[in-house]
Amino acid sequence: MRVFLNSWVLACALVASGCFFSENPGPGRPCSDDSECPASYRCVTVSAEQRSCEVMYPPAPLETDAGSVDAGPVPTWCRDIRPIMAASCVASCHGADTSGSRRTDFRLDQYAAIGGVNGARDMAARIKARAVDTQEMPPAGNPAPSDADRDLLRRWIAGGTPLCTDGGT
Repeated sequence: MRVFLNSWVLACALVASGCFFSENPGPGRPCSDDSECPASYRCVTVSAEQRSCEVMYPPAPLETDAGSVDAGPVPTWCRDIRPIMAASCVASCHGADTSGSRRTDFRLDQYAAIGGVNGARDMAARIKARAVDTQEMPPAGNPAPSDADRDLLRRWIAGGTPLCTDGGT
């Protein structure tokens, strides 16, 4: 009885203080910007109407050396990034066919959101976290981007995800 009473007092104290063990401050938590997420999370677009906190590996800012003299010009979607996405991400996961993915709310064969489905520009933070920083994407068995391709992705994102240098498509 004493153990039960002590547990009950502890639970009441936690509830009174506003602390809940079941509260998950991380993935899926709705947000409007990074300040609403825990330190190791970023507020990312998950659909045209929704943003949520997702863990980023490593928890570092997106800003990197995008276009210094040593890094070269900032890569563009048309010239540099679309071919990487086509080779490593689109086949059966993040293109018109999403049968190989659990996520159907974005496509990496398109630059921007179309019809409520996000494009590569909208998913830049996630691409950086998953394909560049942790290199957990694409999953094993799929053609992975080379180190040079990952560097292009990093620089494209840091450079503001430009579409094309000529303004065309």
